[in-house]
Amino acid sequence: MATFKFELVSPERMLFAGDVVSVIVPSVEGEMTVLAGHAPLVATLKAGIVFVQTTGSNGKEFFVNGGLIEINASTTTILAEQGRFLEDVNAAVLDQEILTAETKLAATQVEDEKRRLHEALVQLREFKHVFEGRKAA
Repeated sequence: MATFKFELVSPERMLFAGDVVSVIVPSVEGEMTVLAGHAPLVATLKAGIVFVQTTGSNGKEFFVNGGLIEINASTTTILAEQGRFLEDVNAAVLDQEILTAETKLAATQVEDEKRRLHEALVQLREFKHVFEGRKAA
């Protein structure tokens, strides 16, 4: 299997750096899979799970809340607005993220920022619903 270099960076730390087989990301345009040789691309991410396949049978999962993915000939990089190891995410963490987004939305007066924050809030609520369903299964 062909591999490529991948990095996942949050403001706090580098969450992952290494060679991978594939990366599945929650883009605002829909979920997409990146494989070696993918066409160059920059896309915006929404709240969701990034699945990194490190070998044919092993993978790692991360939670991201917004950010960008940049794909070029040699490297794929995610610059997450917020990122965590998935095992560090629970309902309380998501509730806090939702509360923070609601507070920011209530405080802003700029229409473009209100629209962006509203979309982020909808995405977080949707992710929380999916996340809770996944944990129950």
